Amino acid sequence: MEEKTINDEHYDSNCNHEHHEHHDCNCKHEHHQHHDCNCKHEHHQHHDCNCDHEHHSKPKKDKNKYKEKIKELEDSLLRSKAEFVNYRKRLEDEQVRLLKFCNEDLIKETLPILDNFERAISMDDTNLNDEVSKFLSGFKMIYCNLVNILKNYGVVEIDGSNKPFDPVYHEAIMTEKQEGVASGMVIEVLQKGYILKGKVIRPAMVKVSE
Repeated sequence: MEEKTINDEHYDSNCNHEHHEHHDCNCKHEHHQHHDCNCKHEHHQHHDCNCDHEHHSKPKKDKNKYKEKIKELEDSLLRSKAEFVNYRKRLEDEQVRLLKFCNEDLIKETLPILDNFERAISMDDTNLNDEVSKFLSGFKMIYCNLVNILKNYGVVEIDGSNKPFDPVYHEAIMTEKQEGVASGMVIEVLQKGYILKGKVIRPAMVKVSE
């Protein structure tokens, strides 16, 4: 009986001690320590540090990318706007030019008629009572009316006599040496030239001194 009691105590003491010590102390300690410390630590460290860092870095890159794209679109819009303004100005200038010189072709075709009237009138002499003068009086009237109409449309005669030769306004078809006249001077206008609103539509045909 006494030995049994000792064995029982030994058995209970050892077993209970090992069981409780191992289960309660070691197992629980390792379990909680591993689960609470290591696992949670790794979990939070990985989630909070690495994942959050990558998560916040990506939107920042996307934000910069969008800003650059917006800047490119704004620059493109400004360039398109400037090109449209320049195009509209060119179009307006072209319309003004067309309106300004819309009668140019008609006036050019009228100038030879004006030349013929001048040739006819130049046949008249100083005697205004003869038959020729009476006949040409109607021509003179038509000629004056035609000149006035052209002036109303901005046509101006080029003044070429006794002027230095200018290739913009003159076309030299003859040269002649004259005493007392400097070289390069217009000494005679053979056919009148005309300007339409500042634009030379026909240069004057002239004789130039050598």
